[in-house]
Amino acid sequence: MSGSTKPIASLQEAHVTGDILNRSMSVWHSFTLGFAVVSPVAGLYAIIGVQTTVAGGGWFAALAVCLVMQLLVATVYAELSSQFPIAGGAYKWARQLGGIIAGNYAGVIYTCSTIAMVTTTAYTGGFWLATFSGLPSEGGGVMVFWGALFLLLCTWLNLAPVSIFNWVIKLGVYAEVVGSFGVALLLFFFFRQHPFAELFQHMGTGTAPSEMAAFFAALAISGWAFIGFDACSTTAEETHQPKRMVPRAIFMSLMVVGTVVLFNSAALILAFEHDTLRHSSHTSDPVTPLIASSIGAWFEMPFLTIVMTAFLACGASMLKYTSRIVYSMAREGNMPTILSKVTASKTPRNAILFTALLAGCGLIFGLNDDAVATIIAFGTGGLYAMFSFTTGFALFARLTGRWNPQLGELKLGVCGLIINVLAFLWSVFELVNIAWPRPYAISVDAPWWQLWATPLVLGSILTVTTLYILCKKWMNVK
Repeated sequence: MSGSTKPIASLQEAHVTGDILNRSMSVWHSFTLGFAVVSPVAGLYAIIGVQTTVAGGGWFAALAVCLVMQLLVATVYAELSSQFPIAGGAYKWARQLGGIIAGNYAGVIYTCSTIAMVTTTAYTGGFWLATFSGLPSEGGGVMVFWGALFLLLCTWLNLAPVSIFNWVIKLGVYAEVVGSFGVALLLFFFFRQHPFAELFQHMGTGTAPSEMAAFFAALAISGWAFIGFDACSTTAEETHQPKRMVPRAIFMSLMVVGTVVLFNSAALILAFEHDTLRHSSHTSDPVTPLIASSIGAWFEMPFLTIVMTAFLACGASMLKYTSRIVYSMAREGNMPTILSKVTASKTPRNAILFTALLAGCGLIFGLNDDAVATIIAFGTGGLYAMFSFTTGFALFARLTGRWNPQLGELKLGVCGLIINVLAFLWSVFELVNIAWPRPYAISVDAPWWQLWATPLVLGSILTVTTLYILCKKWMNVK
């Protein structure tokens, strides 16, 4: 870590070299990108089954707590992006605020965890693509095929003209808000069966051994629903007036998504019997059968279209978000230089293809369902490790004078320090909570390496990165 206490005040002092991306995104496009990555549909529908299985019920409270705490983390990201709007976001900030070595660690964790997110989204999106097509989706090999096809569609969208990409993302946002939120409104006003107290009942009736264990597990699982808002910061270099607009996009994306997720989850819990939710959570798609049984079988295909569109927007946005981290690292010399090249339209094509290739390789793990659960855990835990890095280095830089937040567009004064401390403590807590081995959340017969998957993978990545840094230092000395 650099021992310098020289303040870092502007983007120009970040020593940006090489190609610079084209500013083609408005605040609306930045918001829709963040919204699509966080994705109420992909976030909630991916966890509702496991939440009900593990916690039993009452997990709505954990979801609300997680959203509030994530808003604190988003505030720190907004402060940083209002001063340092550059491709790579949190990776670049860690490099600036903590030094080159800190940036190396942050970049590796950020890249690996977001690629795992792309792989997971491609795998789950492949299931919806197969269901939407009406073709078989059973078996590991078939699911890997559909996941690869879904990933190819996302890659094509990233290489297509920006207008096409923005149109698909916009369509995905409309599908999420109008479709999923509209369905929730129907369930809430016309099919509600329970009083609001049902939202906070049945905690601990799942596989968790106690109410406290169920709540902590529910908090860990809820973490998946509120990640991805940092996508707005990784694409700041492509956004008009980024110092003002990116912080707004960060808050807007997380707040709107959080509102939709909370309302949708409440509508589902209040519209169906607890035992029905618990039984349906054992299927690959716990939501469609429930909604079709209430509204009517005719609604199944429109609903699948809504979900498919939302997943495609989420996958394409996630690929764009991750490729910008790869591009930024390559531009800094921490990855092959070829990945920092851009096309005539200022698209980092090589970084996009590289990211898609690695995510595609990860789909091989989909041949084993248990390994997919490991990828999901690491994708979530890895990003909370990144949240811990970012909020931690921001706090360090704030206290040592390396960073003066008052030079940014977003000025919070002493409240910024309090929020930074709370965001750091929450990020560390949630990282430990996600990584904690829970046989009742995975399988009572799960091998030890699967229970400890997140710390093992993170530890391995940090070890390899450390050896790389030491070898590079040794070679430079020689």
